[in-house]
This record gives sequence, C-alpha cells and structure tokens, in this order.
Amino acid sequence: MQYKRVLLKLSGEALAGEKKTGFDETTVTEVARQVKAIVEKGIEVGVVIGGGNFWRGRTSETIDRVKADQIGMLATVMNCIYTSEIFRSIGIETQVFTPFVCSSFTELFSKDRANECLKKGKVVFFAGGTGHPYFSTDMGVALRAVEMEADIILAARAVDGVYDSDPKVNPDAKKFQEISMREVVDKKLGIMDLAAAVLCMENKIPMKVFGLQEEESIIHAVEGNSTGTMITTL
Repeated sequence: MQYKRVLLKLSGEALAGEKKTGFDETTVTEVARQVKAIVEKGIEVGVVIGGGNFWRGRTSETIDRVKADQIGMLATVMNCIYTSEIFRSIGIETQVFTPFVCSSFTELFSKDRANECLKKGKVVFFAGGTGHPYFSTDMGVALRAVEMEADIILAARAVDGVYDSDPKVNPDAKKFQEISMREVVDKKLGIMDLAAAVLCMENKIPMKVFGLQEEESIIHAVEGNSTGTMITTL
C-alpha cells in the first residue's frame, strides 16, 4: 500500500446504485467490505459522502439558496450516519463528525479528536460539508483532506474517470489516464469546483477518480492499480 492516510469521497448517486435515489444496501455493504480490507492493512480512512441521492439544492428555482444548501448538508449527514452503521455491522469502528451540532447523532468536528480516532483505526466520516452555504461538498472534501493531512483524495463516482466531455452524452469522449488539477480547471472538466481545486493545488493533495462499480475499485485505487484517472497537483 502506497498511502498511509486517504480521504474517500463517495458520491451519493453512486451509493444509490441502480435506484438512483436513496440507499442501495448491497452497494454500501460492498464499499464497507473493501474499506475494511484496507483498514486491516493499516491504512487510515476518512470518508466524505455527497448528498445527491437525496437533494441537489442548486437545481431548485424556488427555495432560498441558503436554505437549499442547508438541506443538502443534512442529506450528507443522513448518508454518513447510514453508511457508518453499515460499516459497523461488519465490524468496522466508526465516528461521524459534523461542523455543527446535531444533538447526539454526531460529534462536533475537532481536528485533534478526528486524528485520535484515525490513529485508533476508526473510519472517520466527515458529514455536513463545511457547515456553511455557498460551499459545495467538493470544498468540504478538500478542506478535510488538507486539515487531516491526507496523502490523497480517492473519488469514487458513477463515472470511471475524468473525460474531455460527458461520456453519457458523447460516446467518443476521451478518458484521461493522468491530468493535472490545473488542466482540470482550465478545461472546465467539472470534476471539482474552482475553490476546492485551488486548495488542493496549494497544499499538494492529489486525487484519484475512479468508478465505484468496478470490481475491488477502492482497493485497487489504494494500491495504485486503478483504471481511473490520476489528478496531479503539479
């Protein structure tokens, strides 16, 4: 294993499986199995999950943007609590952190406390994004990766890498094996928003984008054998 600490970004849509909404327990259990395998090899794992299987606030034309983003944050909290429980059901110790108080559902985020959990071998879930509107889950991923000094961001998505155009629309879309974060921004490839990409570049946090549905995809990404796209910070 080439990494000591990784931040796994799971898209809400990917966790929904073929249903496209809500939870697909078979998919989440398979994610848990793979994460357990890498934790048992001594890799420290943080997890951020998007909320797109429940809510995409930016598509709403009637709800105030602040309120829409708050709903999105709560969607990520639900996803993290659910996924954390599936992880626990197969013997993985977990802790869910949020940047705002959620009663006894989660623990208020603290870098020191999160580090303590990671060092004990717990899988740490970072829910609720940054805790502020107008910041996407991408920014939450980049921020937690920098704060926790992750070696890499592993982005498990419904699409198996970074393409020069949408492969669902363009059958001739070209897949990149490796590309820099600067090129991702300049070419407007939409993998990560500008602020998050800049934060990753400034702090030299690379990213691997791969398809969650591929066999052993998370394990292969950690081992460096994934068929996805490596995004460098050079």
